[in-house]
Amino acid sequence: MDIYLGVDTSCYTTSLAIVDHEGNLLRDLRKLLPVPKGQQGLRQSAALFQHLKNLPELTYNLFENIPVRDIKAIGVSSRPRPREDSYMPVFTAGLSFAESFANLLKVPLFKTSHQEGHVKAGLWSAKAEDWDSFLVVHLSGGTTEFLAVQAQRENPGEYLVETLGASLDIHAGQLIDRVGVAMGLPFPAGPHLEKLAAQCGEKHEIMIPSYVKGYNVSFSGAETMAKKMLQKRETPAAVARAVEHCIALSLEKIIRSALRELKTTRVLLVGGVAANQYIRERLKTRLQHPAVGAELYFPEPKYSSDNAVGVSLIARDRSKN
Repeated sequence: MDIYLGVDTSCYTTSLAIVDHEGNLLRDLRKLLPVPKGQQGLRQSAALFQHLKNLPELTYNLFENIPVRDIKAIGVSSRPRPREDSYMPVFTAGLSFAESFANLLKVPLFKTSHQEGHVKAGLWSAKAEDWDSFLVVHLSGGTTEFLAVQAQRENPGEYLVETLGASLDIHAGQLIDRVGVAMGLPFPAGPHLEKLAAQCGEKHEIMIPSYVKGYNVSFSGAETMAKKMLQKRETPAAVARAVEHCIALSLEKIIRSALRELKTTRVLLVGGVAANQYIRERLKTRLQHPAVGAELYFPEPKYSSDNAVGVSLIARDRSKN
């Protein structure tokens, strides 16, 4: 049986995955990097050290009942985005591990980006791998970007990515994490803030305005306002819901503009923030009605967060060339 290994060492997750030739997922192993209570993240050096500890531990269980000799290719996220100037030290841990493994087994190594891995995992999970062109919204603690994506059919597993817009300051995930930590929630705060906001039901007790300019968005003002609301004794649940609503409203404005310009209806939303159920349902309600005609696709929540599944699939695709 031919299998393909994917490796991803992002800012907060060590990930390994194996798929077979048909794209069936055989392994999906991940380990979150712990962040000390009250802190809003990790230094790159601390994250890099944790990856170096996690990779041998994850590898121990990786090949249970799967022969190592069946690996035909290895994929690795070597940088955050598919740009020449894109670099983060944390990705060197995965790159060094993957290069050593590939050299030992004498199999091809395919370098990709963390962002392309998210896109591929999203397409795979949403059963949309046959798309040619579409809009991608990438939302996480380290990225808020709006991308026009074109699949390169002559080179499977490769995509032409044009960045339409991005955050002008902090990212959507950072907004959630910073407000969440200010509330005393654990980091990363996404699932905890979502659970807290759910206490509001469908109510909107308070509002945080969104700021959108063209395809760009700003969330620093939303962070300041949310923290002021907490200081004024607004209920944490209401502030959490206001943060979710602000993000959803910002995304809606930009997606509407992108659909008109790109003349496409297909939108794929990936990254950890795209797992938020309130944001998902709000966007579906606002954008999938006939007046707009958008087709929104979300990966399963577990494939929205950081993982190596997309990277393993890219290795499979590129090995066909």
